[in-house]
This record gives sequence, C-alpha cells and structure tokens, in this order.
Amino acid sequence: MLRNKFGIIFGVANKRSIAWASAQSLHGAGARLAFNYQNERLKENVESLTKDMDDALVMQCDVVNPEEVTSVFQQVKEKFGRLDFLVHSLAYAPREALEGDYVQTSRDAFLTALDISAYSLAALTREAAPLMTEGGSIVSMTYYGAEKVAPNYNVMGVAKAALEASTRYLAADLGKHNIRVNAISAGPINTLAARGVSNMGAILKHVAERAPLRRNVEPREVGDTALFLCSPLSSGITGEIIHVDCGYNIMAI
Repeated sequence: MLRNKFGIIFGVANKRSIAWASAQSLHGAGARLAFNYQNERLKENVESLTKDMDDALVMQCDVVNPEEVTSVFQQVKEKFGRLDFLVHSLAYAPREALEGDYVQTSRDAFLTALDISAYSLAALTREAAPLMTEGGSIVSMTYYGAEKVAPNYNVMGVAKAALEASTRYLAADLGKHNIRVNAISAGPINTLAARGVSNMGAILKHVAERAPLRRNVEPREVGDTALFLCSPLSSGITGEIIHVDCGYNIMAI
C-alpha cells in the first residue's frame, strides 16, 4: 500500500508508545521511515527499535530547537528526495501540571505544554510541506480531554484543543497543495507517557466499563488508523479528528 512512499515519525521513545505502533503499521505497509530522538539519552532506544527496518533514518531533533528541526528535514531531503507523510506523536507538560486543579497551572507549565504539544505541529508542518511535492498526509495524536474535562489532564487538555484547532487551520492552508492534515483522538492507553497523568488506572477502568466495545483501545488499532490516514484510502479526508476509542466518545456518561 505504501511501497515507495517516504515518511517521518516524531515521538517514538519506547516500544509501548503510540508512535511506535504507528511505525510498525506504516513499515508493514512498505513505507520507508525516518525517526527523531529528542536527546542522547533516548538515542539508543530509538536505534534499537528501528535496527531491523531497512534503510531507516534516525536523527536527533528536539522540536523546541528550530535549528534541529530544519536540519532534520534537510537530511530527509538528502536521503529520500521527498516526503509523503508525517506522524506527530509529541506531547509534554510538567508532571506537577497534571494533578490538582487546572487553575493552579503556572505560566511556564502552560507555555511549555502549548509549545511542545501544539505549536510543534505547525513548526514541523512548515518544514515538511515543501518536501511533499506529490501531495502528502500529516497526522497527529490527540485525546478526548481536548473536548471534555478529563480528571488531572488539565493543561494537556488545553494543549490538545489547540492541536485540534491547528489541524483544521493547517488543513485549510495546505489543501491547495494536496496535503491533508488530520488527527487521531485515541482512547487512553497505558503508555509510559500516559502514566504521568494521575489515576490512569482508574481512567482505563472507567472507559473499559462504559465504551460500547467494553474494552480499551489497543496501540495497534491507533497505528492502523494512522496507516489509513497516511494512505490513498483516505484521500478525501482532511481537517478531521478521528476517534479511535472503542466508541467511548459517543456516550453521555
């Protein structure tokens, strides 16, 4: 499905991450992939995960560093010549901002969360779009806490709301270049990053009990949706937030 297609995935940190599930689905469909790691501490993890992927490109890129962002896309251009899709699976807020009351969020925590979790989508898209010479697809990861108040999600819910609004504005900007921009609203998954949210175990139990499918979503299902959105099968879809949460978002309780 994606043979001779080239993509870059931001946010792979370990084998349990949604970004890695997406990478497996995309690689399984024949895509050639590039990856980032934030710093030297995470380099070994990413290189270990991708070592069996033919010709994978692994590069350092902290998305708050404009020079590193520019360098990554220069390397992609030199290696692949063009880009067909980008997966944005990045989010961060200081741990203390993910507990207690949102009203207590500090200015620094707010700016950090919005910068890394939302603005980075625009920054990466700006560099990626010129390489999408044959059209392309950009996919990011969001959560229902952008739409409704989720306990302890706090500033991350605000950041994800900004990410979802950015999805629509970017889709409007880039549609004339045949570049589609969508987001996946995944249900809660017990990733390492998600454990930073207080009472994640209780959230997983609550969703599994109330979702129509009576279970939590699996990373593979999110990865397969990323594959769909990066493939020609979704060629008429842009500016959308696709829920992959076993139906939880349709429930009133």
